[in-house]
Amino acid sequence: MNEIIVIGGGLAGVEAAWQAAAAGVQVRLYEMRPLQPTPAHRTDKLAEIVCSNSLKSDEPGTASYLLKEELRRAGSLVMEAAAATRVPAGAALAVDREKFAEYVTQKIERHPLIQLVREEVTSIPEAETCIIATGPLSSERLTTEIMKLTGSDQLYFYDAIAPIVAAESIDTTIAFRAARYDKGGDDYLNCPFDQEQYDRFYEALVTAKSVPLQRFEETHWFEACLPIEEAARRGIHTLRFGPMKPVGLSDPRTGREPYAVVQLRQENLLADAYSLVGFQNHLRYGEQARVLRLIPGLEQAEFLQYGQIHRNTYICSPRVLNATMQMRELPRVFFAGQITGVEGYVESVAMGWLAGINAARLAGGQTLIEAPVGTSIGALAHYVSSAKVKSFQPINITFALLPPLSEEQLPRKGRRGKRERHQLQVDHALREWDSWLQAINFKPRVADLKSQISNLGSQTSDPASQVAERESQSSNRESQISDPATPASSDQISKVGVA
Repeated sequence: MNEIIVIGGGLAGVEAAWQAAAAGVQVRLYEMRPLQPTPAHRTDKLAEIVCSNSLKSDEPGTASYLLKEELRRAGSLVMEAAAATRVPAGAALAVDREKFAEYVTQKIERHPLIQLVREEVTSIPEAETCIIATGPLSSERLTTEIMKLTGSDQLYFYDAIAPIVAAESIDTTIAFRAARYDKGGDDYLNCPFDQEQYDRFYEALVTAKSVPLQRFEETHWFEACLPIEEAARRGIHTLRFGPMKPVGLSDPRTGREPYAVVQLRQENLLADAYSLVGFQNHLRYGEQARVLRLIPGLEQAEFLQYGQIHRNTYICSPRVLNATMQMRELPRVFFAGQITGVEGYVESVAMGWLAGINAARLAGGQTLIEAPVGTSIGALAHYVSSAKVKSFQPINITFALLPPLSEEQLPRKGRRGKRERHQLQVDHALREWDSWLQAINFKPRVADLKSQISNLGSQTSDPASQVAERESQSSNRESQISDPATPASSDQISKVGVA
């Protein structure tokens, strides 16, 4: 049987491996940890989440929800794991990161068609069907090989990680429970500031000492993960209109909206740890403790993890990739995940899903597929393969990537506000996604992920057992894999049309 090699056991890599194996193809999944550590990872588990434990909004009508929903309907392993290990986070989808990684690792290790190999890959097997999903923290030797392969100078940006504090060290006589605009009940702890407290905190933050970056290198930050001290230097009120915005919250002690707020999000199912939402930073550890203990309610905070910084690399995808995630010049080589120039956990998973499906089709001698550009997955794939090379930058899913609604698609009567337009875009995209999945005869392995999300009260010590019953009732993928075939060229790629 033909075999696919997947390099990298992060979110994109495990999703790619899972989809390829679900199509009946043997997969060798390489993960260099724990033999070769990275600056950000802390364990040897697959799909370890190193930054926030939030997969962003899961509120219907948002672009982030649309991307998740497409993956759910397409049998995503990562979405299955997120459903099984979800923690309260208002309208956001947040997970217990340890149980999440354990869940995914167990599923991969137990799959009969996936062989997990714990070693560093230092060269790219161009003659074999291969998916490079090494993420933004690729090893130095492999990064060099990737840059040679893609003919690109090394592109990069700096990313930062938010601190985590022990729940028992939070003063709940000051910090109050609530979700913004009451979405999700009381899922967040909120630390309220008056103006004097905020001014004192701001001054300490902008004068605190940071960890130096690499010398002789220009600093590129990803705007969505800008360190708080960098954001603060843009103006005294920047944080109050960003991660510390108080809108939608009322301090029960005063009955009024605070001057500013720091939100704390539950980190795990035990609720014994909370992360500071949007407080990624690269301050020295001692400075973090000094400055962050100026936050009302965190005066005695015990830090379980300090904020950190790491350097993310990515390739110039529009120069080398098709929308199938396949290299134009080396059709057996695919890329997936953040290294392609998407930013965000779920965006990375989406590119892994597409790469895994297409690598399996290539291995089976089938025509490769492109997701419709009217869907979020198709729109992301179109961006990374077709954006202007000179201005190519990492991107999250947004409605701006989707085609605008036509006049015929807009309501003839009633409101045409942004929220209504966005809901219509979501509805239209999901109809197109469902039609496309049907057109390519795709049958996801897990049929009902939504019911898993609503049954999170039945958590067990073995995360994989939570959906075992559903899996036993699920149908197997009906793809038949033939003998190895000559790699598909770009004119052999199928663009299955949908109404």
